[in-house]
Parts: sequence; C-alpha cells; structure tokens
Amino acid sequence: MMEVENQLNSSSSWDGYVDWRGKPASRTKHGGMRATFFVLVVEVMENLAYLANASNLVLYLTQHMHFLPSESANSVTNFMGTAFLLALVGGFLSDAFFTTYYIYLISAVIEFLGLVILTVQAQSGSLQPPKCDQSKPDQMPCQHVDGSKAALLYLGLYLVALGVGGIKGSLPAHGAEQLDGTTPHGRKQRSTFFNYFVFSLACGALIAVTLVVWIEDNMGWQWGFGISTLAILLSIPVFLCGSSCYRNKIPLGSPLTTICKVLVASALNSCTISRSSNNSIASIAIISSPSQFTEKTKPPSSLDSPSPSESLALLNRALEIEYPPTLKCTVQQVEEVKVVIKILPIFACTIVLNCCLAQLSTFSVQQAATMDTSIGTLKVPPSSLPVFPVVFMIVLAPLYDHVIVPYARRLTKSETGISHLQRIGVGLVLSVVAMAVAASVEIKRKRVASESAGSIDSGEPLPVTFLWIGFQYLFLGSADLFTLAGLMEFFFTEAPLSMRSLATSLSFASLAIGYYLSTVIVSLVNGVTGGPKHKAWLSGSSLNEFELERFYWLMCALSAFNFVHYVFWAKKYKYRSILQLNN
Repeated sequence: MMEVENQLNSSSSWDGYVDWRGKPASRTKHGGMRATFFVLVVEVMENLAYLANASNLVLYLTQHMHFLPSESANSVTNFMGTAFLLALVGGFLSDAFFTTYYIYLISAVIEFLGLVILTVQAQSGSLQPPKCDQSKPDQMPCQHVDGSKAALLYLGLYLVALGVGGIKGSLPAHGAEQLDGTTPHGRKQRSTFFNYFVFSLACGALIAVTLVVWIEDNMGWQWGFGISTLAILLSIPVFLCGSSCYRNKIPLGSPLTTICKVLVASALNSCTISRSSNNSIASIAIISSPSQFTEKTKPPSSLDSPSPSESLALLNRALEIEYPPTLKCTVQQVEEVKVVIKILPIFACTIVLNCCLAQLSTFSVQQAATMDTSIGTLKVPPSSLPVFPVVFMIVLAPLYDHVIVPYARRLTKSETGISHLQRIGVGLVLSVVAMAVAASVEIKRKRVASESAGSIDSGEPLPVTFLWIGFQYLFLGSADLFTLAGLMEFFFTEAPLSMRSLATSLSFASLAIGYYLSTVIVSLVNGVTGGPKHKAWLSGSSLNEFELERFYWLMCALSAFNFVHYVFWAKKYKYRSILQLNN
C-alpha cells in the first residue's frame, strides 16, 4: 500500500487540467478562489431561475392549465424529480466526454430555451386552454390543456429539467476543481467553497420564493417566467467572464465502462474458479514445482504495479482474468470501483432525510394554512414558508465556516475540524429532532383546533401563530445545510478523479429519490392504516381529521433507524483522500 501512496503523492496536482482553449493549465494563472467566485455568482442566478418556477408551479398548472389538484401535484413532483435525477447524466457527461465547463454552457442554453417556450406560452392566450371561472356552479368544467398546447407545455418544462440536471451535475464539481486538494490550505478552501455553494443556493432560493413568487401572483406568470429566463441568460456571460482563470479536468472516458468492466471480469473469473475447484487437486499435481504454481496464479501486472487492497477482495479477481483481452483490468481501476461501492451505502442513508425534507413543501404548508399567518400587520402567504429554511441556511453557512469549523479544528487538532461523515451524521440527527418537533407542533395545533370555535371549514384561521411551524423548518433547514454540503464534499473528495462529477451529482439524485419515496410512504401509510373500521391516517375532508402527528412520529422513527444504519456504515468507512491521484 505504501507503493500506491508514494506513486499517487508524487503526481502533480495540475497534470490532467487544461484551460478553456485546451492548453495545459498553469498554476499561476488558473484555479483558486477567484475562479470559484464566478461559479458561486452563477449558482445564485441558476437556482433563482429554477426555484422561481418550481416552488409555485403547482398553482400555474392548476389555475392556468386547468390541471386537477392531484394531476398538478404529480406533474410538479415528476418535473422536480426528473431534473435532479438528470444531474447524474450531467455528471456522467462531464467525466466521460466533455469538461464541466462545456456541460454547464450547453445545459444553460437548453434551460434558457425551455424557459423561453414557457414564457411565450404564459404570455399568449392562444397557447393556453380557454379561460373559465371555477367558482360559478353553472359553469361548464374547465377545459384541460391538451394537444399541441400540452405538448408545448411539457416541451418547455422538460427542456428546463434537462438543463437544470446538466447544471447540477457539472457546476459544483467545476467549482471544486479550481482548488488544489493536495495541500492543507487548498483542502480548507475546498471545504469553504462547498459551504458557500449551499449559501449561494439559498440566496437564489430566497429571491425566488419572495420577490419572483410575488410577481407571479400579482403581475402574471409571464413576468415570473421572464425573470427566470433573464436570470439564466445573464448567468452565461457571467460564467464566461471567468474563462481565463478556470482550470478544466480533461475527460478520462466513461466511468460506467470501468465499473462494468471490473464487475464483469471479477464475476467471470469467480465462475471460472468455481467450476475448476473440483479439479484443483489434479491441477496441483500436474504442476512440477511451487515456483510454477506461484508464477501461474500471480496477477499479470503484480511485478510492476502496486498490490490491491484487501477490502472487497472479491473484486481483486478482476486482475487475474486473461481472456477476453478487453476485460483486463488494472489495479487502479479495481481500486476506483471499490471506492464507488463503499460510498453507495452513505448515499443510501441520506435518502430518508430528503424524504423528510419533502414534507416542508406539502403537509407543513397545509398546517400553516390553517393557522394565523399574520406577523403584526403583515399577512404571510403559506406558499412563502420555504423562506424559513432558506434564511436559516443563509445565516448558518457562514457561521459554520467561520466560527464552528475553526473552533472544531482547535478542539480536535485535525485539519477538517469536523469530518465529512460526522457532518452528514449531524444532519441526520437534526432530521430526527425535526420530525419529533413537527409531531409535537401538530399535537398542539390539533388541541387548539378542538378547543377553538375557529376551524378550517369555517374559513377562519386557528388562534395559534404559524411561527410554531418555523421550528421544524429550523431543524430541517439546518439538517439540509449540514448534509448537502457535507455530502457533496465527501463525494467529490473520496471519488476517483475520473468519476468526481458523477459522484457529486449523487447528492441531487438522493434528493430526487427522497421526494419520490415520500409519495410512496404516504400511499403505504394510507393503505396499511385504512380499512372498513379504521380511517387512514392521511385522509379526511380537512387537515384536522388527519392523524398527521402519527405520520410524523413514524418519520421520526424511520429517521432514527436510518441514523443507526448510517453509523454502522460510517464506522466501517476508511477515507481514501491521501491515496487520491491528482487530488
């Protein structure tokens, strides 16, 4: 193993990087915090363009496209889930064929085209279904958008989703690539970048869920789409302004090809060994000397290459395969696949947290809608509740980077202060607390509803302030900050050089799966708890009839079990940062 370490540490951290013209990158001209500044500004604009529509899209589909409430909710879920899952495609293309630089530019243009289509449709009445007034009982049912108008709507939405996926899969890795991870100072800067990347996400979201949502509700959706279109358009020249100081990682070929080759080679060789095990005694008898046995069973490159690690030893059999030649694997390829397999359990353990986060845009908003949403003379719309976690993240990100981490470094005497896995673990613990708080607040809300004459059915808010909901937003917003930034940094740092963009995009894939899983859990809960004599927990004509607090306690229990599961895998994990080639 020392041979591997010496070989990797001897490599220059600037090898394998080029500028935007394809010439070798220079240590004095390219990279550094100056280059990441452009990336952070672009992220503010990009997230503003995406969330300005995603956070309020359900109303547009219901009121203007005449979707049923369930149809609009499913359409928005599918749109957001698809956008985040497509981050894997953006990450894959960045690693395999293009640089993150070009993937961002291509994706931004695609998102821009999608937003142009949505803006034109929102502006032109002829591209929308006929207007109708659903409040009049004698009115004919509203005509659902269909035909070419529906095709135009979905074309715009999924062009936006494709563009968002490409950006999410390339931009975080592009920013992190600007910093040299082979020095302690560079690693500290990289950690700061990921903290401020989440900060930039939150800044864009804050503008989206306040100013742009207000404009959409009061001036028209064509203005909201127009602002998003302008934001993503302006992000392109801002990104290009940093071209002269970017360093771009040269694509190293398809990481999926390497993964499949190692898995197939080890599987084929395992089958060969299994079939020949019955004849092993005869085979040994034929060999004339121990030295001949050693020579024949030694991996082909073992004399000139470092030895493979003992972990996941089954994959080492990929080194012994001779035929077909296309399946021959190197030690480095085998070790890279081992790392990918080892980080997958960490990825899986964050899905439940994102399932909890999905509740912030569903049941939490409905809870707040039944409560008093006034702050003094200001009336806060329930759809603006996402401003709570966004503000918490904006405050906590700099506080974490400039106060908590330096204090932790002095306390632990370690470079990172708080390790990546510890940071993710803190986020998972906060999600457990958040669900317990949410259940307690719902118990309080229902108690007030039973004691008060005000009710949802009468249209009057309950005499309890919606600020109680802010506590669960506080804990889940903090959990998102710790986990998302920690997860992106963990994946980027631990992943092999050839798979960094793809690995970083797993953070957004976890978010997409969490949203999908939330829908599945709600359906399962209603299916299990409902029956001829029992009413399903999440059913009824009003939220007061729901057993929402039981659902929250269930999510709390699942989160606690998930944390125990996470601790098991985190303790088994061994960091590979010192063994990373061109870190």
